[in-house]
Amino acid sequence: MRSEPASINPFEAELLEEAELNEEEKNESLDDFSLLRKASEGNSAAFEAIYRRHHRRVYNLCLRMLKDSAEAEDLTQEVFIQLYRKMDSFRGESAFSTWLYRLTVNQVLMHLRRKQIKNEKTTEDGQTPRITHSESEKKVQVIEKIALERAISELPNGYRTIFMLHDVEGLQHEEIAKMLGLSVGTSKSQLHKARMKLRNLLFK
Repeated sequence: MRSEPASINPFEAELLEEAELNEEEKNESLDDFSLLRKASEGNSAAFEAIYRRHHRRVYNLCLRMLKDSAEAEDLTQEVFIQLYRKMDSFRGESAFSTWLYRLTVNQVLMHLRRKQIKNEKTTEDGQTPRITHSESEKKVQVIEKIALERAISELPNGYRTIFMLHDVEGLQHEEIAKMLGLSVGTSKSQLHKARMKLRNLLFK
C-alpha cells in the first residue's frame, strides 16, 4: 500500500515562512562581500539578494550601451550567470559595485564583438553581401563604435571605470567619488585624462 506524503501542518508552515522572511531580512542587511561569500557557499537566498540589489543598475548600464531594451535584458541575465560562475574570484580588493560594473562592461563588449562578426558573414555562395548606401552608413557607424569600444578597453582600469560611469552610465562626479572612495577632484581629473587618452588612441 502506497503511503501518503507527509503534510506540513499550518503551524509548521507559518514557522517556515517566518524563517524564510527572517533570512531575507538578514540578507538585506549584509554588505555585498558578505552576501557573495554566503552565495559561494551555496546559499541561494544570498545570491537572490545580490540580484535584487544590483540588477537594475546592471540593466541600465546595458541599456545605455546597447540602446535596445530586449538586448539589455538578455545581457543583464548573462551578467548574473557569469557572476554566479565567477563569484569565487572576487577578493574584496575593490568595491563589489566596481567589480560588477567591469564584469558588465566586458559582457557587453563581447556581445558587440560577436554581433559584429555575425554581421560580417558572407553569403552562401561566398560573396560579400551587396551593401546599399544606407547599409554602408550603418556599417561605418558600427565600425566607429567598435573602434571606440576597443579604445576604451585599452584605457587603464581607473580611467576606464570613471569614463564609463560618467560618460556612459551618466553618473555625476559626486556619485562616482562616493562609489569608488575618491575625491570629486580626482574623479574629474581622471575623466579628463581618460578623454585625452581616448582621443590619442582613436586618432593615432
